[in-house]
Amino acid sequence: MPDDLALALELADLADAITLERYRASDLVVETKPDLTPVTEADQAAEHAIRERLASARPDDAIIGEEFGATATADRQWVIDPIDGTKNYVRGIPVWATLIALRDQVAVVSAPALHRRWWAARGQGAFADGSSIQVSAVSELADAQLLWSGIEDWDAIGGADSVLALARRCWRSRGLGDFWQYMLVAEGAAEIALDPEVKLWDLAAPQLIVEEAGGRFTDLSGAPGADGGSGFATNGLLHDAALEIVCP
Repeated sequence: MPDDLALALELADLADAITLERYRASDLVVETKPDLTPVTEADQAAEHAIRERLASARPDDAIIGEEFGATATADRQWVIDPIDGTKNYVRGIPVWATLIALRDQVAVVSAPALHRRWWAARGQGAFADGSSIQVSAVSELADAQLLWSGIEDWDAIGGADSVLALARRCWRSRGLGDFWQYMLVAEGAAEIALDPEVKLWDLAAPQLIVEEAGGRFTDLSGAPGADGGSGFATNGLLHDAALEIVCP
């Protein structure tokens, strides 16, 4: 196992211990950030612990985190989302995870309340709970399962009609959102997952895992990468056909 991946898994262990301890706590402290999204004491404590360990283990690397911003620039960038799915976390829904990526090199998605963990290293494949995973071989939209975030997110960008048009072309659709939809594409349980508005820390880890599982990951314009402000992941075979419907 590459040293950086081993470190990323260690960081996930640190975060899991913090986030699980405060999950469903009656005295959990929740605040509202300037963008009106929630942040908990667990988000901040987990990111602080990860940053502290990285400062010791990789002092020359840069860190980009949701809660505390970016450190000095460097070629190697660690991208951290301490709790992806904070709204689920504060409502007691177990679909939340810590996302850790050494950008374009290693990635870990750890969902301790689901008892699941996914990881990948560039050129070495993707794994879930120790087993290799790969995307599905579904090649027709009519046979595809589509996963998407809530309708309100698409209404906010005026894209509800287009994503509903795609859903109607697919065999089945479900509104899961956040990291889990991308991990299900990587595992081959679904074929398409998309988000209208997201940040780099939401996608850096899922992108690498999906790609290492054989899938394709772009933004809604079709540009590859995790920093385009939106997310669009497929098994690769359906990417162009699905993208054409959502963004004709």
